[in-house]
Amino acid sequence: MQKLQGIFTPNIVPLDSRGQINEMELRRYVDWLIDRGVHGLYPNGSTGEFTRFTVEERRRIIKISCEQAAGRVPILAGAAEANVRETIAACELYHEYGARAVAIVSPFYYKLSPESVYAYFREIALNSPIDVTLYNIPMFASPIDVPTIQRLAEFDRVIGIKDSTGDVAFMCRMMRAIKPHRPDFTFLTGWDVVLMPMLIMGVDGGTNATSGIMPELMRKLYDLTMAGRFDEAQVLQLRILEVFDAMLYSADFPEGFRAAVELRGFDFGASRQPLSETQKVDRQALQRVLQCILADFGVVDAPSEGCAPRTGNMQQDKVRQVTDAVMAQLRERGVV
Repeated sequence: MQKLQGIFTPNIVPLDSRGQINEMELRRYVDWLIDRGVHGLYPNGSTGEFTRFTVEERRRIIKISCEQAAGRVPILAGAAEANVRETIAACELYHEYGARAVAIVSPFYYKLSPESVYAYFREIALNSPIDVTLYNIPMFASPIDVPTIQRLAEFDRVIGIKDSTGDVAFMCRMMRAIKPHRPDFTFLTGWDVVLMPMLIMGVDGGTNATSGIMPELMRKLYDLTMAGRFDEAQVLQLRILEVFDAMLYSADFPEGFRAAVELRGFDFGASRQPLSETQKVDRQALQRVLQCILADFGVVDAPSEGCAPRTGNMQQDKVRQVTDAVMAQLRERGVV
C-alpha cells in the first residue's frame, strides 16, 4: 500500500448556529482543500478539536470526510478515544469507512510510563484492522520516547508517527533508530514552522494546521523543498512563521485558526469552547490582523481600512488595526 507522504490537513470542523456539525460546509471545505493541492486529510486531530465532540460526532466527521474525499486523497483518521477498547472500535469502523490509516495519540489525562504507553499501542497494533500512525504530542498526552517507538515499529500494523514537538533533533533520533529496519515507516511533522528543515532531514511530510488556512502555500513549500529549490523554500517558510505564530499564540488554541479560516470564505460558526465577552472582542481584532497577514500572501483581500504597519507585537498590532478601522468609519461618516 502507498506510503503516507506530503501535506495532510488536520481540518477544523464547521458548526452551525445551534453548535451542531455543519455537514454541507464541511463537505465544501473538504473539496476546497483537495482542489488546492493537499495530499491528504486528517480529521479528528487536535486542530479539529476532537475532544469537544461526542463519540458519535467523531464517527460522523470521519464518515463525511471519507465520503466527500471519495478516494481522491487518503484519509488519516484521528481515532483516539479515552480507552483502548473504544479506540480499537474506532479503528474497525474507520477501516469500514475507507480511511487509509488512523492516527492515535497516546493516553491522555493520566501520565503514563513508557512501558504503559508501549502496552497501550501494542494492544491496538495486535487488534486493529487498519494501519496505525502513532501521534506524539507531549503537551497534551503521555510522550512517546524513541525506545518505545522503536519497539512499536516492530509491529507491521504500525506504519508511522506524527510528531508535534517541532524538535528536529528528536525527529532525527527517531529516523536514525527506525529507518534502517523499517524503510517503509512514515515520519510526519505536526509543527508547521519547521516543515522545510524536517523535509530536508528526510521526513515524509507534515500534518500542518496552516494548510487548513493556506493549503496552496503549504503545498508550494513542500514542492519547493522536495525539488531542492531551498532559497525559495526558505523565504516562504520564514513568511509562514508570522501567520502561524499569530494564529497559535494570540488566542487559545485552536481559536486563531478558526478565525483565520473564515477569511477564506467559510462559515465555521462558534467553537464548542465558550468565549468571554473580552475574548470575543479580542478575536475580532485578531481576525483583522490575520486578514492583513493573509493579504500579504495574496490569498485574501486587505480590509477596507487598509493595514497598519505591523510591529511584531501582536497586542499592539491588534489595537492599531482596530483603531484604524474605527477612524476609517468615522471619516466615512464625516465625523472626523
